[in-house]
Amino acid sequence: MVAKDMFRELNYYNSLAFIFAVEEINNSSELLPNITLGLHLYDSNNHPLIALRVFMNILSEMDKAIINYNCKTSGTLAAIIEVVSAEESKLISNMLRIYHYPQISYTSQNSFMSVKFPHLYLIVPSFLKIIPGIMKLLKHFNWTWIGILTPDDDNSLTFVQILKERIEQNGACIEFIEIFDQINTLTHERIAQINENNHKSSANLIIGLFNREDSRGIVLRNECQKIPHKVWIIITDLDYYVIDRVKPGYKNSTLLFSKVKKNIPSFLKFIRDVEPIMFPNEWITENWWTALCKNNCLQSIKRSCSRDRGSSYLFPCDNAHFANSYFIYNAVYALAHALRDMLFSGSGQTTGWNGDRRTLSNYLPWKFHRYVRNVHFKNVLGEDIFFDENGDLPMEYSITNLIFLPNGTIQHEIVGSYKPYAPPGEDFTINENIIVWDAAFTQTPPKSRCSQSCAPGYRKLTKEGKPVCCYDCIPCPSGEISNETDMNNCMKCPEDQWPNEKRDVCVPKLINFLSNEEPLGIILTLISIFFFVITAVILGIFIKYQDTPIVRSNNRNLSYILLVSLMLCFLCSLIFIGHPDEVTCVFRQTVFGITFSISLSSVLAKTITVVMAFQATKPGSKLRKWMGSRVSYSIVFSCSLLQVLICLVWLGIATPFSHQNIQSEIGTILIECNEGSAIAFYCVLGYLGFLAGISFFVAFLARNLPGSFNEAKHITFSMLMFCSVWISFIPTYLSTRGKYMVAVEIFAIMASSSGILGCIFIPKCYIILLRPDRNNRKYIKVKATHENIHITLH
Repeated sequence: MVAKDMFRELNYYNSLAFIFAVEEINNSSELLPNITLGLHLYDSNNHPLIALRVFMNILSEMDKAIINYNCKTSGTLAAIIEVVSAEESKLISNMLRIYHYPQISYTSQNSFMSVKFPHLYLIVPSFLKIIPGIMKLLKHFNWTWIGILTPDDDNSLTFVQILKERIEQNGACIEFIEIFDQINTLTHERIAQINENNHKSSANLIIGLFNREDSRGIVLRNECQKIPHKVWIIITDLDYYVIDRVKPGYKNSTLLFSKVKKNIPSFLKFIRDVEPIMFPNEWITENWWTALCKNNCLQSIKRSCSRDRGSSYLFPCDNAHFANSYFIYNAVYALAHALRDMLFSGSGQTTGWNGDRRTLSNYLPWKFHRYVRNVHFKNVLGEDIFFDENGDLPMEYSITNLIFLPNGTIQHEIVGSYKPYAPPGEDFTINENIIVWDAAFTQTPPKSRCSQSCAPGYRKLTKEGKPVCCYDCIPCPSGEISNETDMNNCMKCPEDQWPNEKRDVCVPKLINFLSNEEPLGIILTLISIFFFVITAVILGIFIKYQDTPIVRSNNRNLSYILLVSLMLCFLCSLIFIGHPDEVTCVFRQTVFGITFSISLSSVLAKTITVVMAFQATKPGSKLRKWMGSRVSYSIVFSCSLLQVLICLVWLGIATPFSHQNIQSEIGTILIECNEGSAIAFYCVLGYLGFLAGISFFVAFLARNLPGSFNEAKHITFSMLMFCSVWISFIPTYLSTRGKYMVAVEIFAIMASSSGILGCIFIPKCYIILLRPDRNNRKYIKVKATHENIHITLH
């Protein structure tokens, strides 16, 4: 069954392809030897009721339908091949449910019914199978803001609904869906309204589904392609002319997504050489054959005509392909191969003699389905022809760029393809370099987006009440990046990395610790060494002048211990400088705590010694028996031992360790020592504060004791400085991070140590070196006589 309408110059090719294929099979002795195929051609005139009547005539095999009767005595109906509208095809499929005849369709819209009707076979690609190819095309060009133009028939609306779901699943959006009548007449006003809506839309890409074969449908399609600044993806079964005789102002940027159509070379020769007398003698067919004599026809199909032939208003040579001739040719051969497989298999008692003519007897159509479904052969072009599990013939789609040239010709440039049955990665190809875009586009390939792309370093924030494709771009939050365009969410960097300035890549975080190679570390190191040297010099002075009264009067052994402990205090600050590791983290606070406890214990012992010395001079004082070096040593040893025990408990319970702090500072890894136990650390500091407080209290009480060598005032000032430093240290220490926290502690150590050194020993060094006249017994006696106090030298 072949449907024909007003565009007969195209559909007539379908009829000829049907006849050509049957003739070629009958003339071959290989495919169906001794079997002759017959055919009937019917015209449904695009009317469902006529199509139904034609179908009943086919079953009765006569011009007047008699239901359930076959009135012809020769020939057997094997199958029906049709190219009609989806509505007509559905009517035929419903009837074939009863009679079980194979129905071969080359109308791609029938793909929606291939599962519902098991006797339906599709010889052309399914519209449904084109959707993944469209999605790949949209993704390739990053088109996310789309309009759709479609007819209102059920199949087209179902196709659009599935397409819409796929588009939205892939993150793109539909701006509008414009629906036009499939059957009713399209008025000029309606076409103008559709064009105006398309023109006003902000989407630069419109997908158009065109299946109307009347002149208004073609006008609508052509008018749409005149709109500037629009890219059209057109899905249609209709052929485009290669010559447009009206020469309207078409715009380029049209991509035609259609099934691959091929020309059979022997078919062209058949058309050129066959005698038209073999075909129905109608005035329109005569016009069609006359039109093949025009100069625009290819030499392979152009016929030689006498000059007295009149001109024709048909243009059968103005198309890129010869309608659906390639698919009809394959359909006829698929049935012939299925018949051959059935005959040669010996099933169904198929062959028998009837006089001198061999015919198919007792033909059971439902048995034929197995052979049709399993048919597999190579056509004249060497391509594999077979039906898949859904009854579809696997074929390819071509993506064609329609280039409208100034001379009125339309160039069909194939720029890509989609092969639904190919392996992933090989199923879609596109060559955008050869696509001709409309000159009105300022950017090629053109963009179709609701919002501009969000650059790396930004993420999309959907506008309230708008589709997901309409969004604002906001920077990634701290600690996160986006390394691609149009990311919905930013990605967090690994813990050891941080975003760069543009926030499009994670870079390693800066490693931060108090290094001995940076200026701050170098300065603190030099200061520590400087005070160490000063303390060592003072110790040398005291040793050189150890027999002088001023050295002896202030308990020189305790002075030695104090100076050595101060030297260690200055040196212990060097442990805080450099890359913290397990060893330095264990020793730096404990060494600091122990050495400082020795220093403060020595200061406390000196203070108590001063007080006891003056109290022992009083008549009847019982402190005389306590005077001696053992008391001082006992104080130093016992007070220091308690600090050692605290440190040992600290190390035993919560040993300090090296720690990478990635939270305190943005973009920085702080390499620091975790003290293990904050309580233990503050116990060490608290104990030092306790010793300093006792020393300050005792020294403060003894500040007014007479004597030239009374140290109580100096110790008072040193402890006052010590306490001031460490009281201010605690809030400063807690408010700083990283290397500056370490620097604060080093400063506190050196400031408190230098305070003790300066307040206690600098005055003595001043007398020893610059005022030696005061460093003798005579001066001491004069001073003692003046103050009426006797000082016993030890």
